[in-house]
Amino acid sequence: MKNVQLVVSRKNLYHNYSYFKSKLTGTTKLMALVKANAYGMGDIQVASLMQEFGADYLAVAFPCEGIRLKEAGIKLPILVLTPGADNFDQLINYGLEPSIVNEESFISMVSAVKRAGKTSYPVHIKFDSGMQRVGFNNQSIPNLKSLLSQNTLLEVKSLFSHLAAADEPKHDIFTLGQIESFKTMANQIEPLIANKPMRHILNSFGTERFTQHQMDMVRIGIGLYGTSCINNNFLKTPATFKAPVIHIKEVTDGTIGYGRHGKVTSKVKKIATVGAGYADGVNRRFSRGNLVCMLNGKPVATIGNVSMDTFMLDITGADAKIGDQVIIFGENPSPAVLAETLQTITYEVFTSVSARVERVIGE
Repeated sequence: MKNVQLVVSRKNLYHNYSYFKSKLTGTTKLMALVKANAYGMGDIQVASLMQEFGADYLAVAFPCEGIRLKEAGIKLPILVLTPGADNFDQLINYGLEPSIVNEESFISMVSAVKRAGKTSYPVHIKFDSGMQRVGFNNQSIPNLKSLLSQNTLLEVKSLFSHLAAADEPKHDIFTLGQIESFKTMANQIEPLIANKPMRHILNSFGTERFTQHQMDMVRIGIGLYGTSCINNNFLKTPATFKAPVIHIKEVTDGTIGYGRHGKVTSKVKKIATVGAGYADGVNRRFSRGNLVCMLNGKPVATIGNVSMDTFMLDITGADAKIGDQVIIFGENPSPAVLAETLQTITYEVFTSVSARVERVIGE
């Protein structure tokens, strides 16, 4: 019997990659986001596929994520978006490229490069164009200029920023303002950089809606994993989350599960116990009929409460046996349906699939 699995479709992932690649000019590079275990899909597996598909760069959030990929033999350059304040020696040891977001990180990185005896070490400078999270803003540009004018050790590979609301038309004036703000800041900095750095600001949604501002590179994250802000039919669901039926029984009366919330009265019900629970990413809010899974092509709903390692389905009228696979999300139900039930976004659905779930690359 197979364990609970997240099966990533190579074909569907390539379809999504190609959709975004088709929007780019011949010179625009594509950076694939594989942070947070590739949005839950499996970092090493997806990074290997991105390398095979022809991506130019990878990006992760934290140093540990980049180190894991380097140790797995990934050859693509890797941008670390959130390197922290004191991890630069470790980054240099593994050849990872940090985002520099303020004066402190610039100075710390220079010191680390000196200690390592390196020169021309690749870094990426981030600007705050309106997200107001991290990055150099207009007020800090003079200090950045001063740092760059004295710099002999860092090679600025790119200047970049991040859009806050590219998916929402009601914020388009703000988004276009972010793009112009970024250009203004980049124009002030670029003359101080010996090599011409790449520029990038578009994320997945920005690439779909503001394609004309693709600049030198785009960063594709959630779009790779099947979420569009225009029409999800343009993309394919890249993964199927499934778990085996581990027990089947007929129940004539009584209650099912913790808290006795699953009730059986007046007629026989057939109940299947599934070998996955909230510790695997089956949210507890999917209890009591709030999740409809697919079992042998038939929709079946949860009954009772989801527990840590199992949940139960009412499979009355369905043909099933122990070992059959239950589809928690995939083509049907889609991750978007689960996200709507939870009143969240697909990012959270994907990244909630826990580390103990086996990641498998399928067709």
